[in-house]
Amino acid sequence: MTPTFLFLLILSLTDVSMSAPIDSEDQTGQSMDIMLRPQIDPKSPVLEDDIALPDTSSRNADPCTATGCKWPKTGHKVYVPYYISTNYTPVERYTIIKGLQSFIPFTCIRFVAWKPDDHHYLSFESRDGCWSYVGRQENGQIISLEKPGCVYHSTVQHEVLHALGFHHEQKRSDRDEYIRILFENIKPEFKHNFDKVETNNLMTPYDFNSVMQYNKYVFSKNEMPTMVAKCDPNLDFGHATEMNKNDIIRVNRLYNCCSKKTPCTISN
Repeated sequence: MTPTFLFLLILSLTDVSMSAPIDSEDQTGQSMDIMLRPQIDPKSPVLEDDIALPDTSSRNADPCTATGCKWPKTGHKVYVPYYISTNYTPVERYTIIKGLQSFIPFTCIRFVAWKPDDHHYLSFESRDGCWSYVGRQENGQIISLEKPGCVYHSTVQHEVLHALGFHHEQKRSDRDEYIRILFENIKPEFKHNFDKVETNNLMTPYDFNSVMQYNKYVFSKNEMPTMVAKCDPNLDFGHATEMNKNDIIRVNRLYNCCSKKTPCTISN
């Protein structure tokens, strides 16, 4: 069985709501992607290493979810249209789709293929680096997953969580109770990445194993830690390969997804 056939077989078995984005071919075999591709302003100002903000917005953290950057709910589900650039290979597209599908079993978030009449949507594109806007923006918004370095399961989840309204763990309003920022070890041009934000923590604990937690040496100028855990300075962290239970609970609490299948309770 060839890899291409296996890939197509797997896609045919996926949930209809997770069908591939619109980029079909006409009878001449020419791609229709040029006609159907959503148009987004190419300017993407990057505020942090992986967070971009539009020129007209000051949104940069969870508080925006109380003032308009949450995705709307229809019935019991939150439908988020998405588009995946055809510049990605079939395997890369499959990785992105699987990252989106990972939200289905545990949350009420549903990613659906973009249609031309969708005004708000996520557009996955290979731009410069891995980054996303925080929360829903006006009109379409880019999630950059530069190929090949950003097309990983955990990175897809991380950037999508930004788009759903979540910030990095180390920027939480209560972070000083759990970590110590070693500014003397941080490259000067990246110190703004450690600015604390007045976040809505949704009554969940600080989580060193969250997919939103960066590793302790990020942006180091001297190979020394830029963050240490107050509970244990030797603790290693920031290596999550996928969302954990706290990440899922936060999505469910923010979007009121709580049910037997979508947990909102933190077990001891």
